[in-house]
Amino acid sequence: MSNAQSYRGSCFCGAVQVEVSGEPAGMGYCHCESCRHWSAGPVNAFTLWEPDAVRVTQGADNLASYSRTPASRRMWCQTCGGHVMTEHPQMGLIDVYAAVMPDFPFAPGLHVHYQESVLPLRDGLPKMRDVPAEMGGSGQTLDE
Repeated sequence: MSNAQSYRGSCFCGAVQVEVSGEPAGMGYCHCESCRHWSAGPVNAFTLWEPDAVRVTQGADNLASYSRTPASRRMWCQTCGGHVMTEHPQMGLIDVYAAVMPDFPFAPGLHVHYQESVLPLRDGLPKMRDVPAEMGGSGQTLDE
């Protein structure tokens, strides 16, 4: 890790700890059905990082994972079940959930997969039908 700003996070019980360094590639809210079901909530706050910016500093052997599709590998703590992060191999990025890093200055820039939203949010941020074109999506936005 470089001398860039870093932030620490952990699962619910603290057995698994992660550190991110530098600036995220993106931040926002995901409304897709997979994220909603995984998080057991109506929306997921994400922070996307280059793999070299993410490091498991404790409890790597306690991480379990599941891949419903090749697009993601979701990881959680085997002790408490707390969700930690999701690798997105096709995008070459890792989503470290904003909620697991209490001191991270989360500043969302957009909503993705908004066509699947079950909780409409009127916050002035762009609402992407799927994901931005540069990430392989349509790049289409929807009205608030």
